Amino acid sequence: MPQIDQVAATYASQLFWLLITFGLAFFIVGRGMVPKIQSTMDARDAQVAADLAAAEAARGAADTAEQDWRARENAARESARAKLTAAQAEAATRAEAVLAAADAAQAARIADAEARIAAAAAQAAGEIEAVAADAARAIVARVSGAEISDVEAQGAVKAVLNG
Repeated sequence: MPQIDQVAATYASQLFWLLITFGLAFFIVGRGMVPKIQSTMDARDAQVAADLAAAEAARGAADTAEQDWRARENAARESARAKLTAAQAEAATRAEAVLAAADAAQAARIADAEARIAAAAAQAAGEIEAVAADAARAIVARVSGAEISDVEAQGAVKAVLNG
């Protein structure tokens, strides 16, 4: 049968060209394009790995920088506390010195005022004795009509006032 002979020849020819086409496609794609794509993917993977390594190194550096910053911050805070404590102590010392000086000045003014008061009291007592002696002399002169001396009147007043 000629149809069967023709089918075998047709299929053989189609199989031949199918193998040639797929062979060319394999060599063009498999040998030409795939290595380029694979090298691009390998390069991309290498770049990603390098970027991750760089990011990890940057993170480590950032952590180290943060630790250094925290150490400096803590040191600065402690320094500020020490300065504050020293300033408070110095201010307390100055305040105590000022208060002591003011207390001494106030004590001196009080002592001076007490001395003036004592002098004024002594002077007033002396004047009271003189006035009382004059009044006693005048009373004795009016009541009894007798004249007494200043010395007698002062002696009587002193005896009465001093007990």
